[in-house]
Amino acid sequence: MNLLEEYLRRYNTNINQMHLITGIPESTIRNLNKKSLCQWTIKQIDAVCQVVNKERETVMKELEDLNTAEDIFGDFDLNQRRYIGNKTKLLNWIYQIVKENTQGNSFCDLFAGTGSVTKRFINDYQTFIINDFLYSNKIVYDAFFSQQSFDKTKLIKLAKKFNEWNERKLDDDYVEKNYGGKFFSENDAIKIGEIREFIAKDNSLNKKEKAILLASLLYSLDRIANTVGHYDAYRKKIAIPDKFKFDLIRPINTENKQIYIYQEDANYLVRHVSADIVFIDPPYNSRQYSRFYHLLEVITKWEKPQLTGVAMKPPVENMSEYSKVKAPQVFDDLIHHIKAKYIVVTYNNTYKSKSSSSKNKITHEQIMDSLSKVGDTKVFEKPFQYFNAGKTSLNNHKEFLFITKVGNNDEKK
Repeated sequence: MNLLEEYLRRYNTNINQMHLITGIPESTIRNLNKKSLCQWTIKQIDAVCQVVNKERETVMKELEDLNTAEDIFGDFDLNQRRYIGNKTKLLNWIYQIVKENTQGNSFCDLFAGTGSVTKRFINDYQTFIINDFLYSNKIVYDAFFSQQSFDKTKLIKLAKKFNEWNERKLDDDYVEKNYGGKFFSENDAIKIGEIREFIAKDNSLNKKEKAILLASLLYSLDRIANTVGHYDAYRKKIAIPDKFKFDLIRPINTENKQIYIYQEDANYLVRHVSADIVFIDPPYNSRQYSRFYHLLEVITKWEKPQLTGVAMKPPVENMSEYSKVKAPQVFDDLIHHIKAKYIVVTYNNTYKSKSSSSKNKITHEQIMDSLSKVGDTKVFEKPFQYFNAGKTSLNNHKEFLFITKVGNNDEKK
């Protein structure tokens, strides 16, 4: 165990963030991470205190306790998941700009996706609203962010039990028939179905425990799936080895926070909630996330619908209006009904992409037009390498961040 890295992770931060907060070179911090606790200096411990905002005596005791702990829970962090359009590599840039240009105590992550943006800001606000229209994402938020207690010992024992299964006992052949030999090996497909059926039938699990096991299953299968990062297709004419291993996710510490988790249409939700800062990262092109991640939705819902097509997709549902031609009007309606002090919007300049599926449905100018109706907007930009699935050719790609200070806020509320 790397003690420093594990300790920072428990406070929902990391080595890179420690570097940004303390000014200590990241290489120096990583070297400290490799040393035993007895080799740390008081100055280094004080730097850790600065990051977690705790007294030296408290930090030293927590480090000593952790150094001797044997019950480290969970292997997967929130960000250890493949998801197109996620903002993990941009988080530090986004974080610094938002913190320098906004004020408030509540944060709404309206199109939360993986939830990585909420995680990055979790130590900075008291109240969080987390929303996405995919059911699998909602379960992930329940697992990582919800505040119900859970039995660590029980879940660790179940994880060990799951990894010992080698035959079908509880489930039918649904996963094997639909996904075996395609997204997973035949044997791994059987294991996934068995684990999912066990979770569905075990009435001793509370809501948090069930969410942790479901999210852990999603992260574990996503790690080994025969895909290029989503489930719109699988790699053909290759032998798929047995390599599934069930590992637990590591829930995030949300003690003393107010957490509200939703699975709603964003345009509906903003009419019923408010926050000081509303963060918006909607889909901008024609790629429908519900179709890209259909397998995760099917496994999570466990309704076993009939699947069709080469990629074995369920009937169409949860199709985003932001991926259709009327996206500018939908976006304008969203902005008009947001109740917030600040609106933060991320955007990339793929509007001129040569790929029709990558081409944005909303232009930079249309975003500015909508935001200008509700307040004063600052625009920040950063060069960024764009996700390329083989057909997209885009030079000089940039990521944009719009921050609008909403005017007439009292009237909007």
